[in-house]
Amino acid sequence: MSPARKAAAALLAAVSLSLLLTSPASAATDAELAFHWAPVHYQDTDSSDHDADYVSTVDFDGEWNTLNNWESQDDTLSRLTGAAYYSVVETSTHWFIVYSFYHPRDWEDFPDPFGQYTHENDMEGMLATVRKDGTVFGKLEAVVTVAHSDFYSYVPAGSTFTSGRENVDGTLLLQNGRPTTRQEAKGHGLYAWNGAEFPGGDGVVYLPSSLGEVPSGGNDRSVGYRLVDTFAAGGLWARRNDSTTYAGWGTFRGDNGKDNAANTAWGWDDGNDGSDLQRGMLANDPAYLVSVYFANRGNFSLTYTRNAYRS
Repeated sequence: MSPARKAAAALLAAVSLSLLLTSPASAATDAELAFHWAPVHYQDTDSSDHDADYVSTVDFDGEWNTLNNWESQDDTLSRLTGAAYYSVVETSTHWFIVYSFYHPRDWEDFPDPFGQYTHENDMEGMLATVRKDGTVFGKLEAVVTVAHSDFYSYVPAGSTFTSGRENVDGTLLLQNGRPTTRQEAKGHGLYAWNGAEFPGGDGVVYLPSSLGEVPSGGNDRSVGYRLVDTFAAGGLWARRNDSTTYAGWGTFRGDNGKDNAANTAWGWDDGNDGSDLQRGMLANDPAYLVSVYFANRGNFSLTYTRNAYRS
């Protein structure tokens, strides 16, 4: 090859590498973004019925009728493969990624004949706020978790975000760059992991994976969970008006314990964070919710460039 051609080839290679390094933000798919920031998930289990605390999908039993998920939960444990749903919406400055963890039962280890403490189906989760900083996957700046009818806010070390209308509830711990979350046994309220051992010493540690796995028992410290797109064809959002699955907007059908008591992300609501933060906004308007919950956010757009919850 002539010197001129070698120089041209070297220049082309350099330009290609430069483009790869300087314009990566559009290269990451939603699935790749969701996988990169998917949490290491500490699921506490109760020894009286540990498999009732395994996470899986709404259609773990092969169909979408949510009125029989309580009964189906313990029929065939091999169907309870680890999973979490995700959705991604974005503004010019941030990606907002919601992770939803599903359990067939919200349960107690005592009888509940009047349906005061238990219900069929359970879904709780978290919102990750990720700044577009020119790198492939951006920079994680904050998370908001869902525990029953309350939201909790956390920031990782180094984040500029501070308390806004809501107080920051703690520091988000990372493992290999991933956020860490913990979920209660039985009621499944979800919080940032505090670094402590499981209550009672037993629990399942779920790790993001290409394949969902079934825990070997109630104290398995390495179980893969797969990510399922909330917006997938025929999936959670596509079925949003299907009465087989839902009793109302964002509310699953359920008739064990309290009727119709579990919600999807677009039905989540904090009971006391202000009348301007309506039910479902953690999913369908996360930029506004984050702008209210946190201060010192820096450049922060409230205008969506893409939001399938609004389409």
